[in-house]
Amino acid sequence: MIWNRPRRPQDNGVIERSQGTADRWCEPWTCDSAEELQARLEQMDRLDREDYPYRDRRSRAASYPGLAHSGRGYAEESEAASWDWARVAAHLASGTVVRRVNQRGFVSLYNRGHYVGTIHQGKQVYVMFDPEAGAWLFADAQGLYLGRCAASELSPERVLALDVTRR
Repeated sequence: MIWNRPRRPQDNGVIERSQGTADRWCEPWTCDSAEELQARLEQMDRLDREDYPYRDRRSRAASYPGLAHSGRGYAEESEAASWDWARVAAHLASGTVVRRVNQRGFVSLYNRGHYVGTIHQGKQVYVMFDPEAGAWLFADAQGLYLGRCAASELSPERVLALDVTRR
C-alpha cells in the first residue's frame, strides 16, 4: 500500500523541542525540589518568550503581541463540559512526526517503544495518529506504509489523568 507522501512534520514537534530545550537550559537534575525546577522553568520560559531574538531581532512576545492572553480567564468548572476527546484525537491526527528506528526496530513515542521492524533500523520514519483506530501509523520517506500499532497510551482516560507518558 502506498500513501500520499506524508506531510512534513508540523509545529506539534515544537513541544518536544521545547521540552528538550527546557531540559538543557534548566538542568532539572540539579534542582533540589519541584518548586526550584518550576521557578527555573518559568524563568527560562520568560527568557525564551520575552528576551531571546526570534524574527528581525525581536522576541516572540514582540513578534506576536496578540498571543499574550486570550482575553478570558480559565474556568475550571467549565472544563469538563468543553473537553472533547474527538477534538484532541483530531489535533493529534493533524500532524506527522519523524522518528529514527533504533537497532531493535523500535521508535519512541511518549517515552514508549513501538515496534516498526528491525528491517527498518536506522531509517527515519514518519509517524501519524489514526484517530478512528487509535493507532500509530508508520511510513517511510517515500510514503510506503510500514505498519501500525495500537496507541494504547492515548485514550480519554489517560489524557485526563495526565498519564500518557511513562515519565
